[in-house]
Amino acid sequence: MSAYPVQLSLLVALLSTALVAVPGIALAVFLSGRRGVSRVVVDALVLLPLVLPPSVTGYALIVVFGSQGVVGSALSQLGIRLIFTPAAAVIAAAVVALPVLVKTAEPALAAVPTELTDVGKTLGLGPVALFWRVVLPVAWPGILAALVLAFARALGEFGATLLFAGNIPGSTNTMPIELYSAFQRGDEKTALAYVAILTALSLVVVVVAAALTRRR
Repeated sequence: MSAYPVQLSLLVALLSTALVAVPGIALAVFLSGRRGVSRVVVDALVLLPLVLPPSVTGYALIVVFGSQGVVGSALSQLGIRLIFTPAAAVIAAAVVALPVLVKTAEPALAAVPTELTDVGKTLGLGPVALFWRVVLPVAWPGILAALVLAFARALGEFGATLLFAGNIPGSTNTMPIELYSAFQRGDEKTALAYVAILTALSLVVVVVAAALTRRR
């Protein structure tokens, strides 16, 4: 068993979680305090990658970031290529991790007492200062739990990554993809090794997230 897929998966999960941290928390703040049609529309768009088949998500990424895509063609002119690269694996993992982050952080943010935010507003705090000085100190365990779960989702991403980043040994072969390859060639020993690693990491994540939720 090669160590590269393990290292790549951990790096991809870490980078993708960092990539969606700010927009994910911002969306969670928006959804936790908003009602009406705008909330329904944003909520539906956030949840879309979670309910779409992974192959559809991967194909959509190719359409957008491929060499002929809207963003990909512009990047190609700058000499930047994303498809079938480790960066593509990060983007695919980020897309599927975002809904987990948003929907897990949203209840924690919604649970912040409105009395606290009202007091902050009367003291002249703007939205950013209100979040950092009032909301975050109360909701941080739930937000951290959301980031941990998003990391776990990114770590286990397979379908969209396979389509968008491909299975290139030494480049884009994350643990889930390497597990699939090992199974395809009948290498049960290697497949079981990756199963054990992914299961152990997932178990740690679940325990940490549960502990943070109880602390909240």
